[in-house]
Amino acid sequence: MNPILLVIPILSILMFDLGLTLRLEDFRLLAQRPLPVIVGLVGQLVVLPLVAYGLAVVFNLPPLFFVGMVLIACCPGGSSSNVFSMLAGGDVALSVTLTALSSIITLVTVPIILAWAVAASGAEAAAAVHLPVGNLLVQNIVLMAVPIALGVAVKHWWPGAAAAMARVLGKIAFPALMLLAGIFFVQHKDTILDNFGQLGSCVLALILLAIIVASLLSRATKLTGTVRRTIVIEVGMQNAAQAIAVASSPFIFDNPIIATPAIIYALLMNVVLLTYVGVIRYRKATA
Repeated sequence: MNPILLVIPILSILMFDLGLTLRLEDFRLLAQRPLPVIVGLVGQLVVLPLVAYGLAVVFNLPPLFFVGMVLIACCPGGSSSNVFSMLAGGDVALSVTLTALSSIITLVTVPIILAWAVAASGAEAAAAVHLPVGNLLVQNIVLMAVPIALGVAVKHWWPGAAAAMARVLGKIAFPALMLLAGIFFVQHKDTILDNFGQLGSCVLALILLAIIVASLLSRATKLTGTVRRTIVIEVGMQNAAQAIAVASSPFIFDNPIIATPAIIYALLMNVVLLTYVGVIRYRKATA
């Protein structure tokens, strides 16, 4: 099975589910409490791609993995971050706001950062990888902006149905992403296993550094523990489905090797962040 046949509906469903949960108040949060929103967005959209670039250089990744590392880092927050924030006793309203804003902002930033990554990865990748920026922008609008807008419309006109759909879709989002990662892993297991030592270490370092950087930024700006936990989860949990869609799409890269970092990220990210949430809940229970 071609993974793109799964990733397109999964990504669209995740974005539709996000639209079902959005409220006008979520966007007002930027005006009401700008500092945590700005800190979260800077950590996710500026610092994380720079960290991914630095790690790709330090680990001396081959050009296609280099592009894949930066790709996963410049994607928006994952929709499951809202659930993780709730489990960690975080600020769920802030989590939803950051996920929504990053999903919109990255419609513009992803093509810019990816064009830079392809150029920076070396002559081999620049010659072998063509980035059709127009196709990337159109695909992101179709698979992300349109489903979000449809979700918002359904919630506005049929709030009861929207609430029922959100309950169902919220339960299948995480298993759907794991199914996609599992299928991709089986299909490309040789490439993944052959490079797991180097690439897995690089991806794990990205996740851990994302948590550390987010925590440091939050502490430097004197944000509370509840807000700090939310920003850590938002910066540490990227939309792996979008990264896989961009890498696998026949209209953009059409290259499963570029998607490999996102697959490994999807698997390791959930292990690390579930551990983080477990530690938080244990500390709260024993306090």
